[in-house]
Amino acid sequence: MMQFSNLYLAIGLALTLTALSGCGGGGTESGTGSNSGTVTTPDNNNNNGGDAGVDSGGSSTEPSWQAGVFPAATNFINFCATPRTGPDPLNNDQPYPDKAGTMMHEKMWLRSFSNETYLWYDEIADNNPSDFSTVASYFEQLKTTQRNPDNSLKDEFHFSTTYEAYQKENQAGLTTSYGIHWAAIKTASPDRNFTIAYIEPNSPAAASGLRRGDRLVSIDGEDFIDGDNVTLFNEALFPSVPKAYTFVFRPIQGEDKSATMTAVDFEQSPVQNTKIIPHGGKNFGYVQFNQFIPTAQAPLIAAFDTFKNRNVDELVLDMRYNGGGLVHSAAQLGYMVAGDSSLSRNFGVTTYNDKRQSENRVYTFEPRRIDWTRNEFMNDTTLPSLNLSKVYVLTTDDTASASEMVINGLRGIDVEVIQIGTTTRGKPYGFLPAPNCGMVYYTIQSKSANEKGFGDYANGFTPTPASQVSGETGLDAKVPGCQVSDDLSHALGDENEQLLATALHHSVTGTCLVNEASGVSAKPDNGEQANEHNAVTLPFKPLRHGAIHTDLKGQ
Repeated sequence: MMQFSNLYLAIGLALTLTALSGCGGGGTESGTGSNSGTVTTPDNNNNNGGDAGVDSGGSSTEPSWQAGVFPAATNFINFCATPRTGPDPLNNDQPYPDKAGTMMHEKMWLRSFSNETYLWYDEIADNNPSDFSTVASYFEQLKTTQRNPDNSLKDEFHFSTTYEAYQKENQAGLTTSYGIHWAAIKTASPDRNFTIAYIEPNSPAAASGLRRGDRLVSIDGEDFIDGDNVTLFNEALFPSVPKAYTFVFRPIQGEDKSATMTAVDFEQSPVQNTKIIPHGGKNFGYVQFNQFIPTAQAPLIAAFDTFKNRNVDELVLDMRYNGGGLVHSAAQLGYMVAGDSSLSRNFGVTTYNDKRQSENRVYTFEPRRIDWTRNEFMNDTTLPSLNLSKVYVLTTDDTASASEMVINGLRGIDVEVIQIGTTTRGKPYGFLPAPNCGMVYYTIQSKSANEKGFGDYANGFTPTPASQVSGETGLDAKVPGCQVSDDLSHALGDENEQLLATALHHSVTGTCLVNEASGVSAKPDNGEQANEHNAVTLPFKPLRHGAIHTDLKGQ
């Protein structure tokens, strides 16, 4: 079982090395940052310890707030309004760290923690915590309100979840769902369009005969496309407790079909549809890769063994729905693509705010297997590699985080990446999961770049006609390729599916089979676009839309 203190998470390239040990061996990571096995906060904040006029915490007495004065976050951590007691079954029965405290303790911890670690800490308004009725409402506003040049929010990745939900997902890749990955397709009308992008094997959806391309029509008799029962829709789609719901779907062809399903726990299948595709006198290796999790290592290695043994000429990585996962796995994939040319090269350079510059890190490509049951590198092993100088990557705006890290990292060492699909999600920032009082908080704390120093892709990587791409590879977010909508009318891995067909065509002819201006959306909504009628959005799941990394032995 993974212990909470060993897990670190980033969105995009950001937290590639936040808390890995500083041994620096094995071509994995280097830097001057300290070895951090637990979530901690630095002591070099502007007002370390507060001043004589402010209660700096450290006791169960309710602390007080003074604008501009930030006692160390360690003074408030684990002082809880409702402390948990006894052994923690999700952390090897270690005792809960909670102590009797108040809601103000929890708010003051969030305030000081944000001031010490948030990337844009000087852009947070220092509002009085007492003005907020809940800890959740206070946390929600502890972020920058500034916007990017395109008017999008600068910080779209500010979230919290329960400790239990976090631990459940990070252990063994378990998820509670129907096994449906949704494409939330944006339409010109206010009508909703939730269509199945893919189905997990051995899931309730698979047992019900559902398939890619089926569009959701109703839930428990309520019209989903144009209905207003948002409470029912959100709870049924993303249930907090097991309960049977009846869904009606409209397939691309044929009559509507009904499925009564209850969400269950099951292990995800991160690697699917590994195959060799002969086309145009070449052998293509194709693999659908959905998430960087521990259980992905064996099937991904098996896929690359197959590709290597069959002497493939080209590789197509289908990461259109890969929202992220383990950064070490991303570094492994980078090596398996590029091979020996990537050894000792930088996969990502992570930087923090100006209070934490000593913690900046460098993370490199990884040639070794990992024993995830023991959290250690297998130093006497070498992963299979294809030694390619070019790779095709299939993307949508559900391609994010560790997947974007693979794109950026490979381009940073001059591997030619051809992007087929639509613009990726855009997550060049990172954070640690910070636990306190039964909750886990995620606030942006770092940013990262490839070996050439590029990390400015908050708007995602965009497939761009070669004629519009100039300058050195790896220094911008325009990636040579073809912009193509996700083709939900064909199965993934089908040679007639538009993204795969375009990749095959491009490899042989150097041209795009189709080239469109926009595509479907499968990304979590930031809430800004959701109006009162259409407020059913895909939730942001940090462990699925982030980049997790662990403190591994043998680094």
